[in-house]
Amino acid sequence: MVNGTPSALNEDANNRSFLNADNGEGAAKITATLNTLLADMFTLYFKTKNFHWHMTGPHFRDYHLLLDEQAEQILATTDAIAERVRKVGGSTLRSVQHVVRLARLAGNDADFVAPALMLAELRSDNERLVGLMRDAHFVCGGFDDVASMGLLENWIDQAERRVWFLFECGRKG
Repeated sequence: MVNGTPSALNEDANNRSFLNADNGEGAAKITATLNTLLADMFTLYFKTKNFHWHMTGPHFRDYHLLLDEQAEQILATTDAIAERVRKVGGSTLRSVQHVVRLARLAGNDADFVAPALMLAELRSDNERLVGLMRDAHFVCGGFDDVASMGLLENWIDQAERRVWFLFECGRKG
């Protein structure tokens, strides 16, 4: 095989891996970025479940089920994020206190929140989450971590779908 041929170039590309490379700085930045995103996801999960549990009104059943479905999707993402952190050589969140320290999204512990406000608040949080995930995608791209980038692209799509559903549910007739 002669260097510079397509097959030689493919071999080089196939042997190049974020995990096999000396990516100390990259792994540290990606770990910090994904752990912060993980804290945001746990915060959004808990808020979504809170609103699911405390939903009221004439659309109770529909909103209750929608928020339960969205919470399940968010929770499923948390494990994938934490496992990705471990794959890049980092350690992940260890406690609720760690989540609280890192989270950029806020919870809501009000005694009562009107259903329309619940939907609007969750829509806003999911919109913000999309932006935060795009920022994380940029960080991962800076270190050629295409696996994390691919996962983030799927999670962005999921969050955009949640925004869409919350927007449509919150529309006035």
